[in-house]
Order: sequence, then structure tokens, then C-alpha cells
Amino acid sequence: MNRNAELDPRSVTSEPASPTNSAGEEKMEVASELSSPTLRSRDSGLFERGIKTMLSIRLSKRSPNKEKAKEGTGTWKGKRLSLRFSKSYEENKTTICNGMEEIGEKTEPEPIQGKPLSVMEIHQLIQKRQLLEAFASIKYLEDETIAERDAEKYKDNPQEFVRKSRDVDLLYNSITNAIQSIVVGTLEHPTVEDTLLTSLVTLIAHEEAAHPNTGNTAGPGSDLLGTPRKWREEWREAINESARKRVQSVPMASKEEESSWLGLHLDFLQKHLTKDLLKIKLSVKKCYPEEYQVCDVYVEAFHKAIASHLQDVSQMPLELNELYTLLDWVANIYHSELFLGHPDLKPEVKTENLSLLLTPADWDKLKKDYISSAKGKIKSYFGNILRLEVTEKWEKEVHPEVKGNLYHSSLSLDIQTIIAEHMKISGKISRSLGTKMLELCLAELHEFIPRFGEEFVAWSTAQDSPIFAPYFIAYINSFHDLISGLETVFKLNTEELQKISAALTRNFTNIFFNKLRTKAQPLLKKILTKDWILATERPNSLALAVSQFSKHLQHMREPVGQELLRDIHKYVVREYIRQVIKPRRKMNGETRQQVSQKMHEEARILNNTLIDQGSDSSWLLPAIHHIANIVGEKKKDKIKEYVKELCQDYPDIRKEHILAVLAVRGLGRTRKAAIFRQGYHALESPDGGQDSTLFAEIDAPPVMGCF
Repeated sequence: MNRNAELDPRSVTSEPASPTNSAGEEKMEVASELSSPTLRSRDSGLFERGIKTMLSIRLSKRSPNKEKAKEGTGTWKGKRLSLRFSKSYEENKTTICNGMEEIGEKTEPEPIQGKPLSVMEIHQLIQKRQLLEAFASIKYLEDETIAERDAEKYKDNPQEFVRKSRDVDLLYNSITNAIQSIVVGTLEHPTVEDTLLTSLVTLIAHEEAAHPNTGNTAGPGSDLLGTPRKWREEWREAINESARKRVQSVPMASKEEESSWLGLHLDFLQKHLTKDLLKIKLSVKKCYPEEYQVCDVYVEAFHKAIASHLQDVSQMPLELNELYTLLDWVANIYHSELFLGHPDLKPEVKTENLSLLLTPADWDKLKKDYISSAKGKIKSYFGNILRLEVTEKWEKEVHPEVKGNLYHSSLSLDIQTIIAEHMKISGKISRSLGTKMLELCLAELHEFIPRFGEEFVAWSTAQDSPIFAPYFIAYINSFHDLISGLETVFKLNTEELQKISAALTRNFTNIFFNKLRTKAQPLLKKILTKDWILATERPNSLALAVSQFSKHLQHMREPVGQELLRDIHKYVVREYIRQVIKPRRKMNGETRQQVSQKMHEEARILNNTLIDQGSDSSWLLPAIHHIANIVGEKKKDKIKEYVKELCQDYPDIRKEHILAVLAVRGLGRTRKAAIFRQGYHALESPDGGQDSTLFAEIDAPPVMGCF
């Protein structure tokens, strides 16, 4: 039968009015009750409208004579039924509430006598929360209707049976609504109404005893007389509704009102619901028998309500910090001592059997959204590092720090800090999320380092800044530290990053040498010119220019610094020799002596400067001195010995190089040929390694027949 159907007005006219109330008083009392908030439950609306309609008809038709006549003939006259309930109710009841006596084994619920009350009077009992009395009277009416049906009283008036059956059903539904209202209101009121909850448990027990669940539930369209009302299920559903309302009532500010809106909301949620769970443990639980498992039912209800709520939140457009807040709350806070694992809730609140708070699909979506959002954030962090380098260091020409005798840049530390922090907080959510974050940071780093290199190259080539060399070295040091840190601290495979760093180092080194050449070439081109020969000042200009670059390599991490210093040393000696052996006019004896002396002096200054700065290329030291000896030597036999020494020290020298050196000395073709044969014959198959090649990197000039 439809539980929302309205009571038939005739049900009132066929039943006696309460002898204690006049018609006017009854009308006022019912009107007042119907306006009470306690009636606002899901199925009460239609029922109440039916009550109002019946009351109007009843008051207009009631007559003292008719009422008196009915007292003698009515079927309810003088009847009192003591409701007896089945012994199949639960055994071993425990203490229900403060001071209540424990119900012994196999004892029946205490019977309550049903009274032949009118539908309106029963309804008033329900509104006054006198549910046990109301139930007994409804059961009385139900039993009477069943008995009359079985006696075929309604054979000629089936509509009367339908009316009375419907009244019974609607009255039961009204009690159902009252049960729901009581349960939902349990956590909303400041204190727990112990007596009300206790009577609620007794009511459910009486109903279950009165309507044994035989499994023969009435189907659609049939009457519900005598069928179980399943109020324990309604009780459980009411707890679910209560939990849903409690979760939905937790304050949630908008993003516009509060930037930390989600974190604040989740804090409120855990604090409010922890308070509710404590109330359930300390005050509500003792009002129910152990079989109700009240704490478990409430925890499960709250769990489902929170899960549904968070599922809705997860569908919102969330930013990175909001996604992390939600992930962290689900992974680390929900089951922690801050909420369900709170020490004060133990041992009643159990969490081991709870389902996942979010479905695997929702959880994976949150993590995916988090990584996607983090990608942009990591890119912006790296971009900020670059911006600060440009604006705070390059543009202001702030010299880098020296730590441990090395030029230092915070680049490596900044990058590793960003990676470590994001990996750490992501790893708190799950190990897999921490791994994904690390992979993301590495991928972004692969893009950032070339971008950083391009910016530095563009800046360094656009201007001749004195801080270029220090920062070039500082960044090479920093990238070395970065790769080492990623390998040792984060256990990453840095093979690809090493390739990127090596390419960057080559680019930086090329710029470094371009700047060195820009400074050194004008000075190298002056060698053996008239001005160079006649100059009387100390010949240290070239050494000073080279030193401006090479001195910085002392602050470069090995082995890169040593390799670059070797390259500079070889570059200076090689370019010096290249300049000396260029074809030029013949010099007289006095000029050759001046040239030889200056070459010796410049060679000593250059070599000493570079050796003092850490160069280990001592094999380069005699090269310029050998040529200076040949140029300044007067005796032809001694020249032959110097040529021999030159060939011994530098096996990669070729015939063209020797002839070019002899041409600088001013020897004729025949003499040059003779000296070459005598000094070079033992070294026709040189076997020098790449590190000891010098003349092989010098293009020999064409030798002129005469000067």
C-alpha cells in the first residue's frame, strides 16, 4: 500500500473522540502540532493534510447523540488488548542506558496495552514522542482489522477495509518518520536524550516481536497488514542521513573568500566529526544494546558520507596546492590520530574494515591531475631561478662567491632543493607519486639546462663583462655538483643529463676561448713586427691578457679546470709559434739578436704565469726557446743542434715547419736543406700522442726562396 496515501476522513467519524477534549480544543491542539518543526519529515506531508481534512469533517459532523449511540454498539467499546510479543526477540540484552537493568536471557519485551484510540489520538501520541503507546494502539487497530478481514466483515464493503488498512499503514509510516527524526536529531542537539533513545530501542524490539520476519513481504498493490516494518533498517538509514547532513553542514568558504579554503574546510570537517564520534562513543553508544554495534554503524555512515563529499570536491577545478591538500588528507590525516585514529576514540572506533575513501579511479585521477599541475609549477620554479640569475647577478655584475677555493653558484642547490621538496611531499602521499614527481623534475631539468645555457650564451656574447669567466666556471662547477647529487642522493640515471651538460660545457668553453682569442690575437699579431722589436717596455702584455682568463681556472672543479688550463697553455704557445714562422722580410744580425732575446723573455713570462696558475703542461716550455735559439744563433753548427733538440722534443714537427723556422733565421736554401738533413733524419717516424701534439696543429706557411 502506498505509504504516502492520505487517511480516509471516515476513519475519524467511525471512532470515538477523546473524552477529555472538546471539539475546539482538539482543533487548536492538532493545528499547533501540525505547525511544529518536528513534523517535517519525508512522508509526513500528505499524512498531515489528510489529518487536517479529517478533523474538519469530524468537527462539522460530530453530534453528542451520535457519539453516545456509538458507545453501545462500536467494535472498540471497552476493549483492552494486552499486546504479547514473540520470544524470538534477541537474547542476552546488555545495559541500554544510564542505570538501566540488564535484560536477562530469553526474556520478552515488556508488554504495553493497546487502547482503542482514534487515528487522531494516535497521531498526537506520535507527535508527543509517546511512541510505545502509539505503537500499541496501532497494533491493536491492525489486529482488529486483520480479525475483521478474516471474519469476512468487509465482504460487502471492501472500501472500508482499504480505508482502515491505509490508516494503519500511514500511522506506522508516521512512527517511521518519528524514528528518523529522533536519530537524525541525536547529534544535532547539545545533549543526548537518553530516555528517548532507550524507548526507541524498545519500540524497535516490540515491532520486530509483533511482526516476525517470515520473509513473506507484501508485494506492490497488496495491503501491508501484519508485515514487518523493518524499523531497524530505517534506524540505520537515518544514521546514514544524519552523517550526510553533518558532513554537508561543515563550513566551506569559497576560493575567492579564502585562498586556503580547502585546507580550512577539511580541518573543520575532522574537528566537527571527531566531536560527533566522541559524543557517539561516550553518550550515544550506552543507549543501545551491544548487538546494534552503534559505533561501527556510525563510523561506516560517516565514512560513506565523507567519501561522497570528497568525490564531489575532487571533481572541482583544483589547483596544485588544493590537490595536494586533498591527497594528503585522504592518505595521511583521515586514519591518523588527528581524526579516526584519535586516541580518545579507541577502541570503539575501528577503521580496519572501512572501504577506500576514494575509488581507485578517483584516486588515480587526483594523482594524475596533481602531476599535471606540478609540471607547470616546476617549470615556473626553474624559470624563476633563471630570472634571478639574470636580474640579480648578470645585470648587476655581482661576482660569484668562492667556497672551498671554487667559484660557487647556488644553481645546483636551488634545483636539488626544489626536487627534494616536491619528491618528499609527494612521497608522503605514496611512493609511486614520489617517483612520478622525480621523473617529472628530471624531464623539466632536461629542458631547463639548455634554456639556461642559451640565455647565458646570449648575454655573454652581447657584452664583454668581467664576470663572464667567473660565472662560466661557477656554472660548470654547479652542473657537475648537480649531476653528482642526482646520482648519489636521488639514485637517478643521469646519462642523458651528462650529455646535455657536456654540450653546455662545450658551448661555454667555446665562448671562453673566443673571448680569450679576442684579447690575445691583437697582441700575438705584433710579434716580430718593427714596433714589437723596437719596444723597450717589459714584454708582459700578452701574459697579462692570458692571465686575466687563466687565473679563474684555479677556481674550477677538476679535472675540467686542469684540462682547460692545458688548452690555454697550448693555445698560447701554438699561436705564438704560428705568428713567429710567418713569412717576413729578412732580418739583419742585430735584429735577430733582439728578436731572440724578446722571445726568450716572453716565453719565460708566459710559461711561468701558466705554470704558477696550475698548468701541468711542462712539455710546452722549451718550444719557443728552441726557436728563439735558432733565430739568434750565429754559428751554423749550433743551429743544427738546436734543430735536433726541437725535433726530439716535438716529434710531430714536419719538414715545412723546420724550413720555416730556418727561414726566420735568414738561411739560404742550400744551408737550410743541409741543416734539415742533419738534424731531422732520426725523427722521420714520430709517435706522439694527441696530448703532446703541437706542430701538427700549426699550418706550415709556404717557404719563399728568397727574402
